[in-house]
Order: sequence, then structure tokens, then C-alpha cells
Amino acid sequence: MAEKKKDLPRKVVADNRRARFDYDIGEVIEAGIALTGTEVKSLRTGKATIHESYAAGKSGELWLYNSYIPEYLEANRFNHEPRRPRKLLLHKRQIHKLTVAVEREGMTVVAMKFYFNEQGRAKVEIALGKGRKAHDKREAVKERDWNRDKARLMRDRG
Repeated sequence: MAEKKKDLPRKVVADNRRARFDYDIGEVIEAGIALTGTEVKSLRTGKATIHESYAAGKSGELWLYNSYIPEYLEANRFNHEPRRPRKLLLHKRQIHKLTVAVEREGMTVVAMKFYFNEQGRAKVEIALGKGRKAHDKREAVKERDWNRDKARLMRDRG
């Protein structure tokens, strides 16, 4: 009998840490992403960036725009375009829910992480986000600093 593989931790390729500062993050969804072979090989090297990427609906499908996956150097003429739109693989209900939230409520679908799951498949974590104003960002920084100071005081007291 074949032994079960132990759960491998997912390998995060790209992380959008700025999104938590710029947006109030709501629902987070894991989505598959349609990639070519050279894109997968390039992702495995860990050089992708998603700091300005977002998803938008087009003709009943959800597409990821402005994500950067560099060209795979060993592929020569069979390479991919680094900033091409990439199709996200979701259920129709999920796509409808996200597009309605964008159209009616003025939210944005933001890419949070690129990673490989336990089966070795490339996934992207997307989230619904509501944009913050400058004063909201300052409040978030104040609150984070206060929580850090509060934790430090509690730790020092015992």
C-alpha cells in the first residue's frame, strides 16, 4: 500500500502585504489560476509580484490583471508575456458574487497571495476590499501601534 504524504506547508510565492493597509479586507477566497508551463516554472523560482494586481469580471469570467510573473530564462522563444491577464478559476456562483459586490457596493477584488498548495497546484488568494482614505490609514497605524505597546506592557507586567 502507498503511504500517505505528510501535509506539506504551502509555499508562498508572492504576498501583497500592502493590500491590508490600503483596503478594509472582507471575504477571502482561494482561486485557481490558468497558467502556461513557463509561468509555472517561473513562479517556482519565487520572483513574482502582485502588489498592484486586481481582479475584474469580463463576460462571465474573472481575470487577474497587472500581476507580474517574469519570463522563464530557459524557455527562449516559447516564453510568456510577463503582465498578461490571467483567468481565475472559480465557481459561477463565486464569480457572480464578486462581480455584484464590485458593481453595486464599489468594492475591489484584490490579489493577496500567490502560492502552491499541498498538491503542487498554483493558487491565488483573492479578497473583497473596500478602499481606505488617508485618515483611515492613519487610524489603522495608530491602532496597530497602540496594540503593540499594550502587548509589550502586558508582557512586562507578567
